[in-house]
Amino acid sequence: MKLATLRTPGKRDGQLVVVSRDLTRYASAAAIAPDLQRALEAWDDVSGALRKLYDRLNGGLESSAQPLDCAACDSPLPRAFQWLDASSYLNHVELVRKARGAQVPASFYDDPLMYQGGSDSFIGPRDRIVAQEEWGIDFEAEVAVVTGDLPLGASPAQALAAVRLVMLVNDVSLRHLLRTEVTKELGFVQSKPATAFSPVAVTPDELGDAWQGGKLHLPMVVHLKGKLFGKPNAGQGMCFDFSRLIAHAAKTREIEAGSIFGSGTVSNKQDSLWGSSVSNGGVGYCCIAELRMYETIESGQAKTEFMHHGDTVRIEMMDAENRSIFGAIENTAAPLP
Repeated sequence: MKLATLRTPGKRDGQLVVVSRDLTRYASAAAIAPDLQRALEAWDDVSGALRKLYDRLNGGLESSAQPLDCAACDSPLPRAFQWLDASSYLNHVELVRKARGAQVPASFYDDPLMYQGGSDSFIGPRDRIVAQEEWGIDFEAEVAVVTGDLPLGASPAQALAAVRLVMLVNDVSLRHLLRTEVTKELGFVQSKPATAFSPVAVTPDELGDAWQGGKLHLPMVVHLKGKLFGKPNAGQGMCFDFSRLIAHAAKTREIEAGSIFGSGTVSNKQDSLWGSSVSNGGVGYCCIAELRMYETIESGQAKTEFMHHGDTVRIEMMDAENRSIFGAIENTAAPLP
């Protein structure tokens, strides 16, 4: 099934709605659960009722159905108790290291990279990225999952069984600030402002064969300033699937319902700059930094600029019939007030 959160005055966590498979209609789920966080905390008790509402909506039998406007949606969880983002596409890590002449430590291939991001407030899928241009405004297109409760020391199998929802992410990065924070070797704060998620979150069964082995095997479609920027497959090159990522965090802590785990920037290995951009027949990129890394490696200098105010990034994923699965993230860079 597909779920979303409508922005509602006076309700910080918005209103939970069930969305039709084709993303054209919705029905309020307020009588079942007031918001998504509370639905996740009582998943075993409420998921059956949500499923019945979803079936009625798709069958044209729900009298309360209304047209869906994705611009009215917040991120499915407008805030979360936990947001953990990984870097599971090691091609991306290798490029970052190579661009600055550093080697990838051997441990990176066995032990997932992960940081804890700010989760007290996310921006909506159609909200602006408010930042100064000199901070190096960039996007990162990723897949994310939302979990139920998990015990301390949960196994990868337990972790995968606890995945409740899948969604897309724009993990906004301020690259010039990030460069300074990395040297402090503690964590990201200023360089990782509020993250945006897709308008709609879906249960894994909704993805069919595309959801296998804790990975989503579909292209991540990214447009920048209206032009196709990347379409790498999210199921390729993901060295640690979501079961491994979740279990990695659970090694030393309990995982609470509503925790969000990000895959890291989707990245497919490509031989050269000229064969990797979309315009040259490649699959392109899911962040500007990666293109700049290729440019640095091949010509000694990055040429592509980060986002300017007024630039819009669109992140989306399509099914086999070229229909949007999660709705599109569309974030435009804007100056500080």
